[in-house]
Amino acid sequence: MIDLREYKKTQFPDRFLFGVATAGQQVEGNNCSWHDDPKYYGKENYTGVPWVPAGRAMDSYNRYEDDIALAKRMHLDAFRLSIEWSRIEPEQGQIKPEEIAHYVHILERLHEEGMKTIVTLHHVSHPIWFHDQGAFRTMENLPYFLHYVETIMPHIAPLADYILVLNELNIPFEYSIEERMNMLQYHAHAYHRIKQYTDAPVSSTISYSFKEPFRGSFDRADQVLADYVDWVENEFFFHAVRTGEIIMPYHEAVICPELKDSMDFWAVNTYIRQLIDSRKAFPISSVYEATHFKAMDTPIYTEEIAPEIMLKMLMRLNDKPVMITENGISCKSDKRRMEYIASMLVALHQGMAMGADVIGYLHWSLLDNWEWGSFAPVFGLAYCDKNYDRHLKKSGEFYGAIAHNKALTPEIIQEYYIKSQDQ
Repeated sequence: MIDLREYKKTQFPDRFLFGVATAGQQVEGNNCSWHDDPKYYGKENYTGVPWVPAGRAMDSYNRYEDDIALAKRMHLDAFRLSIEWSRIEPEQGQIKPEEIAHYVHILERLHEEGMKTIVTLHHVSHPIWFHDQGAFRTMENLPYFLHYVETIMPHIAPLADYILVLNELNIPFEYSIEERMNMLQYHAHAYHRIKQYTDAPVSSTISYSFKEPFRGSFDRADQVLADYVDWVENEFFFHAVRTGEIIMPYHEAVICPELKDSMDFWAVNTYIRQLIDSRKAFPISSVYEATHFKAMDTPIYTEEIAPEIMLKMLMRLNDKPVMITENGISCKSDKRRMEYIASMLVALHQGMAMGADVIGYLHWSLLDNWEWGSFAPVFGLAYCDKNYDRHLKKSGEFYGAIAHNKALTPEIIQEYYIKSQDQ
């Protein structure tokens, strides 16, 4: 297993951003998006436990100053948050200026505290009325999305240092192939509208998991299936942005000239590798027993630390700057979280030494929060008690020390990892 005591000093450039990521639906509370509408509740969430609504979540809509204070305490210089469309336009055509002002104020506060802002315009959630009309399942809804973009951009343009249009549009469990093809076009058209208001770098995030043939590349069936799964989740995205051509199996290709080079940097959410087993009906269900561990009482997908995924991803995406817009682990052991953060940063640094241009690293997440139907997963560097007061974990102190020094050092490992009692 990973032994942090073996790590030497890993120094990052002064320009490198250390930050955290959040999402409005998951932390704000009472968001009134389609996820909050009872008719859309699932029977189970992705962890297999009964679905629960976000409700008050972490009350960050009211306690955003506490979140900013946490980030400041960790010496972070970047903060990712989402603008929630369902607050801006809860009913079609009814814009809420006071909600726009709310987000503008948060962005101003982040700048006052010296943090770069990474603003997501659509992080999975959206208004109920948009969902009822088919959301991204049809290109006919594009004007509604562009109207939202054009409504919010004049207000946030001076305050958004980086803009993310859509979050994880490539996830098969969230979006059909048709939706993924459509959403790339939504991104492309939004990109060009956004550029009318700002020169800030613009992208959309990909949920990137490295696809590895379970039995190794010499097993033809596993390798072919791994290549196929990689295309429909990862490579279709990269190919489309590089060429303007959207290709999906068993679908007519779509040529979208506006899409080519419409991402100024690669925005990557990455957590795990997926082992592709051609002998299974659900091919990503196999694990390597030697590296698999129990992270939570309720099984979740972050049950292995494989830092090489970071380096391999960076080598694949060395044609543009890269920002790690999410990376983290849900686990009961806070020391395990420190192991995850340290090993991923060391792998990332090695990728930079090999030529990758990495802007920064945003940890998912600032808080233990609502995770799309459950509060059971715990990804946070801090947690909220029953009164919604924030408490920084030892892993948050560890990450903060790295951010403050722009380095992972043996002294930091000794102080926060080796001396700590597991929480």
